[in-house]
Amino acid sequence: MKALKKKHYIILASALLLLAIAGFVYSVYCQMNAPLLTASDTQYLYIDDDDTADSVFTKLVPMSTKNGMKGLRRLAAHYDYDQNLRTGRYAISPQTSVVNVFRQLRNGQQEPVKLTLPSVRTMDRMAAKLAAKLMLDSATISRALYDDTYCHDLGYDTTTIACLFIPNTYEVYWNTTLETFMQRMSKEHDVFWNADRRQKASEQGLTPNEVTTLASIIDEETANDAEKPMIAGMYLNRLRRGMLLQADPTVKFALKDFTLRRILNKHLEVESPYNTYKNKGLPPGPIRVASVAGIEAVLNPVASDYLYMCAKEDFSGTHNFARTLNEHMQNARRYQQALNKRGIK
Repeated sequence: MKALKKKHYIILASALLLLAIAGFVYSVYCQMNAPLLTASDTQYLYIDDDDTADSVFTKLVPMSTKNGMKGLRRLAAHYDYDQNLRTGRYAISPQTSVVNVFRQLRNGQQEPVKLTLPSVRTMDRMAAKLAAKLMLDSATISRALYDDTYCHDLGYDTTTIACLFIPNTYEVYWNTTLETFMQRMSKEHDVFWNADRRQKASEQGLTPNEVTTLASIIDEETANDAEKPMIAGMYLNRLRRGMLLQADPTVKFALKDFTLRRILNKHLEVESPYNTYKNKGLPPGPIRVASVAGIEAVLNPVASDYLYMCAKEDFSGTHNFARTLNEHMQNARRYQQALNKRGIK
């Protein structure tokens, strides 16, 4: 009788243990398969080279449930996540379970960044813009873009490296390396400069780099895309006649003073290969990252016999064009009077 009773106790204890184990397993299952986030919209987690598992969890805590974080820490400990961190930008949707979030992080399943490449004046500015959207450091990017050897390996030099960049929106990974990013830009450049565009450049007597250089001047002359083909045609006329371009934006670039609102005779004396009042032809390279609209304007210029242009006296951002120097001087006089009236020096 006692043996039977003891057997009953063992069976009961075993059943209770199994029930407890089943309850624990079920609670862990529920914990792992419950959504991690408290938010109702997608959240983004950025993991960089300086992060540890603890710092990743610190970033996740404000957007996660307490129970979800317990489950995530349990998984991280079991799979040695601290030894296998993968950098990147991770998109975590509201219904993603704890276990699936962990799989994203462990497997490096990150979300690309939509990077809009800007039309900027300097490579320092380009570096700052890129660093604001990518894991890259602005100083590292800037050093590379001003390094002759680095630029040469890409097929450019420090005066022409701006030709590589085609302003557009690209999908890239946040943790991309500088080398990978620049290789991507080289591929995008080659795609942009297809046979049709190269043929049009050749018809204008220009290389792609020269087209980009002229486009950068036109972009500085006006933000009005509709007028750019007319300006392109005027500058191409001057180039073909062997005339000085006499483009004010190149003087600003030579002086490294982009705040100038009025170019005076003293400014025109600056000794620089970028001063198109002293040097014939195009400057050594772009004076900014040229826009697609600027490039297309040079490839598809408006045919005319204009040789001169001057900003309109109404400050509309457009220009008066002229065929003769006398006509141009009249336009210039009206503009100078408007500047004087507004006290612009």
